[in-house]
Amino acid sequence: MRSSVQDVQFPKQPALQLIYDTAPIGLAYLSPDCRYLQINQRLTEICGISVEGHLGRTVHDCVPALASAVEGIVQSIMETGEPVTDVEVYGQRPGHNDERCWITHWHPQREPNGSIVGVNVAAEEITDRKRSEREIRAARDAAEKALHHLQETQASLIEAEKLAALGRLVAGVAHEINSPVGTSLTVASVLEQKCADFAAEAARGKLKRSSLSDFIEVVESASSLLVGNLQRAADLVQSFKQVAVDRSYFDRSQFDLGAATEQVLSSLRPALPKNNLALEVDCPPGLAMNSYPGPYGQVLTNLFVNSVAHAFPDGKGGMITIRLRASGADQVEILFADNGCGMDDDVLRQAFDPFFTTRRDIGRIGLGLHIVHNIVTNRLGGELNLDSAPGMGTRMRITLPRVAPRRVTDS
Repeated sequence: MRSSVQDVQFPKQPALQLIYDTAPIGLAYLSPDCRYLQINQRLTEICGISVEGHLGRTVHDCVPALASAVEGIVQSIMETGEPVTDVEVYGQRPGHNDERCWITHWHPQREPNGSIVGVNVAAEEITDRKRSEREIRAARDAAEKALHHLQETQASLIEAEKLAALGRLVAGVAHEINSPVGTSLTVASVLEQKCADFAAEAARGKLKRSSLSDFIEVVESASSLLVGNLQRAADLVQSFKQVAVDRSYFDRSQFDLGAATEQVLSSLRPALPKNNLALEVDCPPGLAMNSYPGPYGQVLTNLFVNSVAHAFPDGKGGMITIRLRASGADQVEILFADNGCGMDDDVLRQAFDPFFTTRRDIGRIGLGLHIVHNIVTNRLGGELNLDSAPGMGTRMRITLPRVAPRRVTDS
Protein backbone atom coordinates (compact mmCIF):
# COMPACT_ATOMS: atom_id res chain seq x y z
CA MET A 1 0.00 0.00 0.00
CA ARG A 2 1.36 3.43 -1.00
CA SER A 3 2.54 5.65 1.83
CA SER A 4 0.51 8.79 2.43
CA VAL A 5 1.97 12.26 2.21
CA GLN A 6 1.91 12.41 6.01
CA ASP A 7 4.25 9.35 6.19
CA VAL A 8 6.94 11.03 4.08
CA GLN A 9 10.15 11.66 5.98
CA PHE A 10 11.89 14.88 4.91
CA PRO A 11 14.12 17.18 7.00
CA LYS A 12 11.87 19.98 8.20
CA GLN A 13 14.32 22.86 8.05
CA PRO A 14 12.97 26.36 7.25
CA ALA A 15 16.22 27.37 5.53
CA LEU A 16 16.13 24.27 3.33
CA GLN A 17 12.49 24.85 2.51
CA LEU A 18 13.29 28.45 1.55
CA ILE A 19 15.98 27.21 -0.84
CA TYR A 20 13.47 24.85 -2.46
CA ASP A 21 10.89 27.59 -2.83
CA THR A 22 13.21 30.24 -4.31
CA ALA A 23 15.76 28.22 -6.28
CA PRO A 24 15.98 29.15 -10.01
CA ILE A 25 16.51 25.45 -10.85
CA GLY A 26 14.41 22.34 -10.21
CA LEU A 27 15.06 20.50 -6.94
CA ALA A 28 13.75 17.18 -5.59
CA TYR A 29 14.48 14.64 -2.91
CA LEU A 30 13.82 10.96 -3.70
CA SER A 31 13.56 8.00 -1.36
CA PRO A 32 15.55 4.83 -2.14
CA ASP A 33 12.43 3.35 -3.73
CA CYS A 34 12.09 6.42 -5.99
CA ARG A 35 9.27 8.24 -4.20
CA TYR A 36 9.16 12.02 -4.16
CA LEU A 37 9.81 13.17 -0.60
CA GLN A 38 10.16 16.79 -1.66
CA ILE A 39 10.02 18.75 -4.91
CA ASN A 40 9.82 22.43 -5.82
CA GLN A 41 7.53 24.16 -8.28
CA ARG A 42 10.30 24.60 -10.90
CA LEU A 43 10.81 20.85 -11.31
CA THR A 44 7.11 20.06 -11.56
CA GLU A 45 7.15 21.71 -15.00
CA ILE A 46 8.59 18.48 -16.38
CA CYS A 47 5.26 16.70 -16.00
CA GLY A 48 2.77 19.44 -15.09
CA ILE A 49 1.72 17.78 -11.80
CA SER A 50 1.57 20.02 -8.70
CA VAL A 51 4.01 19.83 -5.81
CA GLU A 52 1.35 18.19 -3.63
CA GLY A 53 0.57 15.74 -6.44
CA HIS A 54 4.18 14.51 -6.37
CA LEU A 55 4.77 14.00 -2.66
CA GLY A 56 4.67 10.34 -1.66
CA ARG A 57 4.18 9.17 -5.24
CA THR A 58 6.74 7.24 -7.27
CA VAL A 59 8.57 8.50 -10.31
CA HIS A 60 6.74 5.82 -12.31
CA ASP A 61 3.42 7.38 -11.26
CA CYS A 62 4.41 10.94 -12.20
CA VAL A 63 6.77 10.62 -15.18
CA PRO A 64 6.48 7.04 -16.48
CA ALA A 65 8.59 7.83 -19.54
CA LEU A 66 11.59 8.62 -17.33
CA ALA A 67 10.97 6.02 -14.62
CA SER A 68 13.38 3.38 -15.89
CA ALA A 69 16.28 5.85 -16.24
CA VAL A 70 15.63 7.45 -12.84
CA GLU A 71 15.37 4.07 -11.07
CA GLY A 72 18.69 3.02 -12.63
CA ILE A 73 20.43 6.19 -11.40
CA VAL A 74 19.02 5.89 -7.87
CA GLN A 75 19.99 2.22 -7.69
CA SER A 76 23.55 3.07 -8.83
CA ILE A 77 23.89 5.74 -6.10
CA MET A 78 22.52 3.41 -3.42
CA GLU A 79 25.03 0.69 -4.42
CA THR A 80 28.15 2.80 -5.03
CA GLY A 81 27.54 5.89 -2.94
CA GLU A 82 28.86 7.97 -5.84
CA PRO A 83 26.96 10.93 -7.35
CA VAL A 84 25.78 10.89 -10.95
CA THR A 85 26.10 14.22 -12.75
CA ASP A 86 25.45 15.87 -16.10
CA VAL A 87 22.58 13.60 -17.13
CA GLU A 88 20.39 15.13 -19.83
CA VAL A 89 16.65 14.51 -19.52
CA TYR A 90 14.20 15.18 -22.34
CA GLY A 91 10.44 15.50 -22.05
CA GLN A 92 7.28 17.32 -23.03
CA ARG A 93 4.86 19.16 -20.81
CA PRO A 94 1.29 17.85 -20.91
CA GLY A 95 -0.62 19.49 -23.74
CA HIS A 96 2.54 20.77 -25.43
CA ASN A 97 4.42 19.42 -28.45
CA ASP A 98 7.70 21.23 -27.90
CA GLU A 99 10.47 19.06 -26.47
CA ARG A 100 12.30 20.41 -23.45
CA CYS A 101 15.66 19.44 -22.00
CA TRP A 102 17.14 19.52 -18.50
CA ILE A 103 20.65 18.83 -17.27
CA THR A 104 20.39 16.89 -13.98
CA HIS A 105 22.74 16.11 -11.10
CA TRP A 106 22.10 13.34 -8.56
CA HIS A 107 23.77 13.22 -5.12
CA PRO A 108 23.25 10.85 -2.16
CA GLN A 109 21.60 12.13 1.07
CA ARG A 110 23.42 10.61 4.07
CA GLU A 111 22.63 10.16 7.74
CA PRO A 112 25.26 11.21 10.34
CA ASN A 113 26.41 7.55 10.42
CA GLY A 114 27.04 7.69 6.63
CA SER A 115 24.15 5.53 5.50
CA ILE A 116 22.29 6.71 2.37
CA VAL A 117 18.64 7.52 3.04
CA GLY A 118 17.74 9.29 -0.18
CA VAL A 119 18.90 11.10 -3.33
CA ASN A 120 18.94 14.84 -3.97
CA VAL A 121 18.18 15.89 -7.55
CA ALA A 122 19.00 19.24 -9.15
CA ALA A 123 17.74 19.97 -12.67
CA GLU A 124 18.46 23.02 -14.80
CA GLU A 125 16.51 23.57 -17.99
CA ILE A 126 18.76 23.94 -21.03
CA THR A 127 16.13 23.85 -23.76
CA ASP A 128 17.18 27.20 -25.22
CA ARG A 129 20.85 26.23 -25.14
CA LYS A 130 20.13 22.94 -26.88
CA ARG A 131 18.04 24.74 -29.49
CA SER A 132 20.90 27.17 -30.06
CA GLU A 133 23.36 24.27 -30.35
CA ARG A 134 21.14 22.61 -32.94
CA GLU A 135 20.87 25.84 -34.86
CA ILE A 136 24.66 26.32 -34.68
CA ARG A 137 25.21 22.75 -35.87
CA ALA A 138 22.75 23.27 -38.70
CA ALA A 139 24.44 26.54 -39.64
CA ARG A 140 27.86 24.89 -39.44
CA ASP A 141 26.70 22.00 -41.61
CA ALA A 142 25.25 24.46 -44.10
CA ALA A 143 28.49 26.48 -44.06
CA GLU A 144 30.59 23.33 -44.55
CA LYS A 145 28.34 22.27 -47.40
CA ALA A 146 28.63 25.74 -48.95
CA LEU A 147 32.42 25.66 -48.47
CA HIS A 148 32.62 22.25 -50.11
CA HIS A 149 30.54 23.54 -52.99
CA LEU A 150 32.74 26.63 -53.20
CA GLN A 151 35.88 24.49 -53.26
CA GLU A 152 34.43 22.35 -56.02
CA THR A 153 33.47 25.49 -57.94
CA GLN A 154 36.92 26.96 -57.36
CA ALA A 155 38.56 23.78 -58.64
CA SER A 156 36.32 23.89 -61.71
CA LEU A 157 37.17 27.54 -62.31
CA ILE A 158 40.89 26.84 -61.93
CA GLU A 159 40.62 23.97 -64.38
CA ALA A 160 38.63 26.13 -66.77
CA GLU A 161 41.21 28.91 -66.45
CA LYS A 162 43.99 26.41 -67.18
CA LEU A 163 42.16 25.28 -70.30
CA ALA A 164 41.52 28.90 -71.28
CA ALA A 165 45.20 29.75 -70.75
CA LEU A 166 46.18 26.74 -72.83
CA GLY A 167 43.78 27.88 -75.52
CA ARG A 168 45.26 31.37 -75.45
CA LEU A 169 48.75 29.88 -75.60
CA VAL A 170 47.91 27.72 -78.60
CA ALA A 171 46.12 30.59 -80.32
CA GLY A 172 49.05 32.90 -79.59
CA VAL A 173 51.57 30.42 -80.96
CA ALA A 174 49.46 29.86 -84.06
CA HIS A 175 49.00 33.59 -84.60
CA GLU A 176 52.64 34.54 -84.08
CA ILE A 177 54.07 31.69 -86.14
CA ASN A 178 51.49 32.05 -88.89
CA SER A 179 52.56 35.59 -89.80
CA PRO A 180 56.25 35.01 -90.72
CA VAL A 181 55.60 31.52 -92.08
CA GLY A 182 52.67 32.74 -94.18
CA THR A 183 54.69 35.63 -95.54
CA SER A 184 57.58 33.29 -96.35
CA LEU A 185 55.21 30.93 -98.14
CA THR A 186 53.82 33.78 -100.24
CA VAL A 187 57.28 35.04 -101.13
CA ALA A 188 58.46 31.51 -101.97
CA SER A 189 55.44 31.01 -104.24
CA VAL A 190 56.12 34.27 -106.07
CA LEU A 191 59.80 33.39 -106.40
CA GLU A 192 58.91 29.96 -107.75
CA GLN A 193 56.68 31.51 -110.41
CA LYS A 194 59.37 34.06 -111.34
CA CYS A 195 61.94 31.26 -111.70
CA ALA A 196 59.56 29.32 -113.96
CA ASP A 197 58.95 32.40 -116.12
CA PHE A 198 62.67 33.16 -116.30
CA ALA A 199 63.49 29.54 -117.24
CA ALA A 200 60.81 29.55 -119.99
CA GLU A 201 62.12 32.81 -121.44
CA ALA A 202 65.71 31.47 -121.41
CA ALA A 203 64.55 28.26 -123.14
CA ARG A 204 62.99 30.23 -125.97
CA GLY A 205 66.30 32.00 -126.50
CA LYS A 206 64.72 35.41 -126.02
CA LEU A 207 66.38 36.32 -122.72
CA LYS A 208 67.01 40.04 -122.45
CA ARG A 209 69.42 41.87 -120.21
CA SER A 210 66.54 43.77 -118.64
CA SER A 211 64.80 40.47 -117.84
CA LEU A 212 67.94 39.16 -116.18
CA SER A 213 68.26 42.34 -114.12
CA ASP A 214 64.59 42.17 -113.06
CA PHE A 215 64.97 38.50 -112.09
CA ILE A 216 68.09 39.17 -110.01
CA GLU A 217 66.28 42.03 -108.26
CA VAL A 218 63.32 39.81 -107.48
CA VAL A 219 65.56 37.03 -106.17
CA GLU A 220 67.47 39.43 -103.93
CA SER A 221 64.27 40.96 -102.57
CA ALA A 222 62.63 37.57 -102.05
CA SER A 223 65.73 36.14 -100.41
CA SER A 224 65.88 39.08 -98.01
CA LEU A 225 62.20 38.68 -97.09
CA LEU A 226 62.58 34.92 -96.66
CA VAL A 227 65.61 35.24 -94.41
CA GLY A 228 63.95 37.95 -92.30
CA ASN A 229 60.69 36.12 -91.82
CA LEU A 230 62.26 32.71 -91.22
CA GLN A 231 64.63 34.29 -88.72
CA ARG A 232 61.62 35.80 -86.94
CA ALA A 233 59.92 32.38 -86.93
CA ALA A 234 63.10 30.82 -85.50
CA ASP A 235 63.24 33.51 -82.78
CA LEU A 236 59.60 32.85 -81.92
CA VAL A 237 60.21 29.12 -81.63
CA GLN A 238 63.16 29.84 -79.33
CA SER A 239 60.94 32.07 -77.18
CA PHE A 240 58.28 29.36 -77.02
CA LYS A 241 60.90 26.87 -75.89
CA GLN A 242 61.79 29.19 -73.04
CA VAL A 243 58.22 28.98 -71.77
CA ALA A 244 59.02 25.40 -70.72
CA VAL A 245 60.79 25.87 -67.38
CA ASP A 246 62.71 22.61 -67.15
CA ARG A 247 65.49 23.47 -69.56
CA SER A 248 68.24 21.01 -68.78
CA TYR A 249 70.76 22.78 -71.02
CA PHE A 250 71.12 25.47 -68.32
CA ASP A 251 73.80 24.10 -65.99
CA ARG A 252 73.91 24.63 -62.27
CA SER A 253 77.08 26.22 -60.87
CA GLN A 254 78.52 28.38 -58.11
CA PHE A 255 78.94 32.04 -59.04
CA ASP A 256 79.03 35.57 -57.68
CA LEU A 257 75.71 37.28 -58.29
CA GLY A 258 77.23 40.74 -58.75
CA ALA A 259 79.77 39.50 -61.31
CA ALA A 260 77.08 37.57 -63.20
CA THR A 261 74.88 40.67 -63.25
CA GLU A 262 77.65 42.87 -64.64
CA GLN A 263 78.44 40.26 -67.28
CA VAL A 264 74.84 40.26 -68.51
CA LEU A 265 74.58 44.06 -68.43
CA SER A 266 77.75 44.44 -70.50
CA SER A 267 75.85 43.13 -73.51
CA LEU A 268 72.80 45.30 -72.78
CA ARG A 269 74.45 48.68 -72.19
CA PRO A 270 74.83 49.51 -75.92
CA ALA A 271 71.03 49.86 -76.10
CA LEU A 272 71.02 52.68 -73.54
CA PRO A 273 72.31 55.70 -75.55
CA LYS A 274 70.06 55.24 -78.57
CA ASN A 275 67.05 55.02 -76.22
CA ASN A 276 68.19 58.05 -74.16
CA LEU A 277 68.37 55.92 -70.99
CA ALA A 278 70.68 55.82 -68.00
CA LEU A 279 71.47 52.71 -65.95
CA GLU A 280 72.21 52.79 -62.22
CA VAL A 281 73.66 49.54 -60.87
CA ASP A 282 74.46 48.61 -57.27
CA CYS A 283 75.98 45.13 -57.22
CA PRO A 284 78.07 44.53 -54.09
CA PRO A 285 80.53 41.63 -54.34
CA GLY A 286 80.38 38.55 -52.19
CA LEU A 287 76.82 37.40 -52.92
CA ALA A 288 77.73 33.75 -53.51
CA MET A 289 75.13 31.64 -55.32
CA ASN A 290 74.74 27.96 -56.04
CA SER A 291 72.15 28.28 -58.76
CA TYR A 292 71.65 28.69 -62.51
CA PRO A 293 73.44 31.69 -64.03
CA GLY A 294 71.90 31.05 -67.46
CA PRO A 295 68.28 31.39 -66.38
CA TYR A 296 69.22 34.32 -64.12
CA GLY A 297 70.77 36.10 -67.10
CA GLN A 298 67.60 35.41 -69.10
CA VAL A 299 65.50 36.99 -66.35
CA LEU A 300 67.68 40.10 -66.26
CA THR A 301 67.71 40.39 -70.06
CA ASN A 302 63.94 40.03 -70.34
CA LEU A 303 63.34 42.65 -67.66
CA PHE A 304 65.75 45.06 -69.36
CA VAL A 305 64.23 44.58 -72.83
CA ASN A 306 60.71 44.82 -71.41
CA SER A 307 61.54 48.07 -69.62
CA VAL A 308 63.17 49.64 -72.70
CA ALA A 309 60.22 48.67 -74.92
CA HIS A 310 57.33 49.53 -72.61
CA ALA A 311 58.37 51.96 -69.89
CA PHE A 312 59.66 54.77 -72.13
CA PRO A 313 57.35 55.17 -75.15
CA ASP A 314 57.91 57.81 -77.84
CA GLY A 315 61.64 57.98 -77.11
CA LYS A 316 61.27 59.59 -73.70
CA GLY A 317 64.41 59.13 -71.66
CA GLY A 318 64.65 57.84 -68.13
CA MET A 319 66.47 55.75 -65.58
CA ILE A 320 66.71 52.00 -65.00
CA THR A 321 67.91 50.92 -61.56
CA ILE A 322 69.25 47.50 -60.52
CA ARG A 323 70.15 46.80 -56.88
CA LEU A 324 71.30 43.55 -55.28
CA ARG A 325 71.14 42.88 -51.55
CA ALA A 326 71.55 39.97 -49.16
CA SER A 327 68.25 38.98 -47.53
CA GLY A 328 69.14 37.04 -44.43
CA ALA A 329 71.72 34.29 -44.57
CA ASP A 330 70.02 32.18 -47.22
CA GLN A 331 68.46 34.58 -49.73
CA VAL A 332 69.25 37.51 -52.00
CA GLU A 333 66.96 40.32 -53.15
CA ILE A 334 67.10 41.83 -56.62
CA LEU A 335 65.33 45.12 -57.29
CA PHE A 336 64.76 46.03 -60.94
CA ALA A 337 63.05 49.41 -61.28
CA ASP A 338 62.46 52.17 -63.81
CA ASN A 339 60.93 55.66 -63.64
CA GLY A 340 58.91 55.17 -66.80
CA CYS A 341 55.22 55.47 -67.59
CA GLY A 342 54.10 52.65 -65.24
CA MET A 343 51.12 50.31 -65.57
CA ASP A 344 47.45 50.69 -64.76
CA ASP A 345 45.64 48.06 -62.71
CA ASP A 346 44.33 46.16 -65.73
CA VAL A 347 47.79 45.84 -67.30
CA LEU A 348 49.37 45.00 -63.92
CA ARG A 349 46.87 42.17 -63.42
CA GLN A 350 47.75 40.56 -66.77
CA ALA A 351 51.47 41.36 -66.87
CA PHE A 352 52.61 37.75 -66.44
CA ASP A 353 50.00 36.19 -68.76
CA PRO A 354 51.44 34.54 -71.89
CA PHE A 355 51.03 36.59 -75.08
CA PHE A 356 49.69 39.63 -73.26
CA THR A 357 51.36 42.79 -74.54
CA THR A 358 50.51 46.46 -74.99
CA ARG A 359 53.04 46.87 -77.84
CA ARG A 360 52.00 44.32 -80.42
CA ASP A 361 52.11 47.18 -82.92
CA ILE A 362 55.92 47.12 -82.80
CA GLY A 363 56.24 43.35 -82.95
CA ARG A 364 56.13 42.40 -79.26
CA ILE A 365 54.53 39.00 -78.57
CA GLY A 366 54.00 39.18 -74.80
CA LEU A 367 56.23 36.36 -73.53
CA GLY A 368 58.95 38.34 -71.74
CA LEU A 369 57.43 38.66 -68.26
CA HIS A 370 55.75 35.28 -68.53
CA ILE A 371 59.17 33.68 -69.04
CA VAL A 372 60.56 35.74 -66.14
CA HIS A 373 57.81 34.47 -63.84
CA ASN A 374 58.33 30.85 -64.89
CA ILE A 375 62.10 30.95 -64.44
CA VAL A 376 62.03 32.77 -61.08
CA THR A 377 59.32 30.70 -59.42
CA ASN A 378 60.17 27.30 -60.87
CA ARG A 379 63.77 27.03 -62.00
CA LEU A 380 65.35 29.39 -59.47
CA GLY A 381 62.90 28.60 -56.64
CA GLY A 382 62.22 32.25 -55.84
CA GLU A 383 59.40 34.74 -55.52
CA LEU A 384 58.68 37.99 -57.28
CA ASN A 385 56.51 41.01 -56.63
CA LEU A 386 55.49 43.56 -59.25
CA ASP A 387 54.45 47.06 -58.19
CA SER A 388 53.49 49.83 -60.58
CA ALA A 389 51.11 52.73 -61.13
CA PRO A 390 50.53 55.13 -64.04
CA GLY A 391 53.23 57.80 -64.07
CA MET A 392 55.01 56.24 -61.07
CA GLY A 393 57.31 53.78 -62.80
CA THR A 394 57.60 50.04 -62.23
CA ARG A 395 59.39 48.01 -59.54
CA MET A 396 60.08 44.30 -59.76
CA ARG A 397 61.33 42.82 -56.49
CA ILE A 398 62.76 39.29 -56.82
CA THR A 399 63.81 37.12 -53.87
CA LEU A 400 65.99 34.11 -54.68
CA PRO A 401 67.47 31.39 -52.47
CA ARG A 402 71.28 31.31 -52.55
CA VAL A 403 71.01 27.56 -53.12
CA ALA A 404 68.45 26.83 -55.82
CA PRO A 405 66.22 23.75 -55.41
CA ARG A 406 67.65 20.67 -57.06
CA ARG A 407 65.92 18.69 -59.79
CA VAL A 408 66.46 15.23 -61.22
CA THR A 409 67.97 16.77 -64.34
CA ASP A 410 70.67 18.52 -62.24
CA SER A 411 72.61 15.26 -61.97
